[in-house]
Amino acid sequence: MQTIVTGLNNCITDVYGIKVGHYTDLDSATGCTVIMCEDGAIGGVATLGSFPGSRETTMLSTTSVDSSVHSILLTGGSIFGLDAASGIVKWLEEHKKGLRIGRIYIPRVPGAVIFDLGYVTHKIRPSAENGYAACENATASPALQGTVGAGTGGTVGKLTSVDRAMKGGFGTASIELGDGLIVGAAIVTNSIGGIYDPVSGKPIAGPIAEDGSIIDSLKYIISDNYTPPNWISGTNTTIGVVATNGIITTAEANKLSMVAHDGLAISVRPSHMQFDGDTLFAIGTGTCKTPLEMSRMCAAVSYCVAEATVNSVLEATSLAGICSVKDMI
Repeated sequence: MQTIVTGLNNCITDVYGIKVGHYTDLDSATGCTVIMCEDGAIGGVATLGSFPGSRETTMLSTTSVDSSVHSILLTGGSIFGLDAASGIVKWLEEHKKGLRIGRIYIPRVPGAVIFDLGYVTHKIRPSAENGYAACENATASPALQGTVGAGTGGTVGKLTSVDRAMKGGFGTASIELGDGLIVGAAIVTNSIGGIYDPVSGKPIAGPIAEDGSIIDSLKYIISDNYTPPNWISGTNTTIGVVATNGIITTAEANKLSMVAHDGLAISVRPSHMQFDGDTLFAIGTGTCKTPLEMSRMCAAVSYCVAEATVNSVLEATSLAGICSVKDMI
């Protein structure tokens, strides 16, 4: 019988060299999360949504001379929330982390955003101070999940109307591949699509029907009953990071970030729409010397993303009138 072995804490921090830190503002329904790899990791990125918000992604290209990164920012606040990266850069420089050029340390901090403006307020967005605070909170212990960090203002299942959406959030997962090789994922859900059980295919979270049931988002959007939502596109995005302690090249990191989106396609339906800005990063810390088989690694990454996505809504709690899965159990 085949068994899948989860990591010790079923968390991306099971990957040695990875820490997670959150800054959470429940009053304003926003926040940011830092995925720390402060000693450096090889990075890659893939954006399959049509309306992304991001920073420093070009340096992760396969043509880049050096794709090493020292942290990755996941944040609310739309493009304004990218200000939080300045605080992360400051923290890393103070701790002498980054690409060393003479006596100078140049921290490399790519990032991606979700649109949570107006959930409670559009005037409060994650700042440089908040990014710095997230670094101060970073730990290799099991990360908090649900309505926390960049997932604080996340919502899912917005194909009908925003007031019938459900709570998204931050989720994580990990699996062990043997001989010390580990894969982990951290996902922030803020999708127009619903969240589905990867095994049964049944919706877990999505638009709430008048009778209180969950509408199947995928079936709805391709049915003749579908009516396009009446808000601006680009306000929905799922972002995240996949990580391994294996040794990978820049090309392999980019490959892993691409197939990580397969995990979204399994658990977020529909995903990668014109309404979304889905962006996933991949990093390899290289602390495990076990040779890896890329096809196996790709499958593991996709699996972890799907699990982390589900965990993001299962662990979320209601906020500002948007109910969570926990409210419906």
